Amino acid sequence: MPATPTADRFARQVTLPGFGRAGQERLAAARVVVVGAGGLGSALLPVLVATGIGTVVVVDGDQVEATNLHRQTLHGERDLGRDKAASAVDTLTAIAAEGTTLIADARFVDEIVVGGLVAGADLVIDATDSLELRYLLDEATETAGIPLVWGSATGTTGQVGVSVPGSARWRDLFPARPDDADVLTCAIGGVLPSLCTTIGGLMATEALKLLVGLGRPLVGRLLVVDALAPSVREIVYGAADATEPQDPAGSEQESGMTDEADVSVEEVAALLERGDQVQLVDVREPWEAEIASLPGSILIPLGSLEARLGELDPDVPVITYCHAGVRSQDGADRLRAAGFRVRSMAGGINRWSRQVDPSVPRY
Repeated sequence: MPATPTADRFARQVTLPGFGRAGQERLAAARVVVVGAGGLGSALLPVLVATGIGTVVVVDGDQVEATNLHRQTLHGERDLGRDKAASAVDTLTAIAAEGTTLIADARFVDEIVVGGLVAGADLVIDATDSLELRYLLDEATETAGIPLVWGSATGTTGQVGVSVPGSARWRDLFPARPDDADVLTCAIGGVLPSLCTTIGGLMATEALKLLVGLGRPLVGRLLVVDALAPSVREIVYGAADATEPQDPAGSEQESGMTDEADVSVEEVAALLERGDQVQLVDVREPWEAEIASLPGSILIPLGSLEARLGELDPDVPVITYCHAGVRSQDGADRLRAAGFRVRSMAGGINRWSRQVDPSVPRY
């Protein structure tokens, strides 16, 4: 007897070792809530919907804007001004497997609705660019005992992580929420569209692993993807990371430098005021440096860092800085791997302008 269209559709995943018919049945019975129908959602939602997941809820309170279209491929110009959730579901309907139910939820997620949103879900995916939602969903899924897959893509760097009941959480990795002014967004730093595809694909993979029971999910491990290097590195963390005190002894370096830990803008100002020997490396883009920069700093954009190591003295401590402190952490990691003593300036030049020298323009 010829195979049915449904059997043919899932044949290539059912035959995967450890997947089988039982795995397909788990997908068919699953309810997955995806918060965010933007760049990451556009990459991961088509994958999940096509695999035969029983119910997929698409949650997004935003409307489609022209600046979304270069990376948010669930939407087109015809969708400008529409609710992203509805636009996404319309697109996904054409590729949904038979038996998959798609639900559009155009609400903004807050403390009032989050509990009901995650209730009954087998998995929640945070595909937003909102730190407020990340902490909110982390708490709500922990309370409900539901796994959470999360990711981010800004500029040319992305991250992917997973939390399951009883495991280390997002807040264990980032216990202190940064100020909104210190967070690099797509509007400020841009975003490479293909990075959204990469990170969204990794998020979809983690979701399928959790739902089917395959492999080793990214629990307690942060995967960091640098699209320009290109490189992928893993940061291992645990619940104790949030409360374990840092030992200031044993890591002191010359000129008051302490390797790995961030350095505050006030500390940098004090180092420069004293005339301590230090190399201040600006890892932003040239257009940003034209707006504002710190005196005496060396401009080496993050993507060029490895190629220009020869411009730095390995015997002199380095402080990296950027707009808000994200890219400078990446730059510090790269320089550290190359043998430099280096720290990243927390909060970047944006915090410098707010807390040290208000005459430095903000952007």
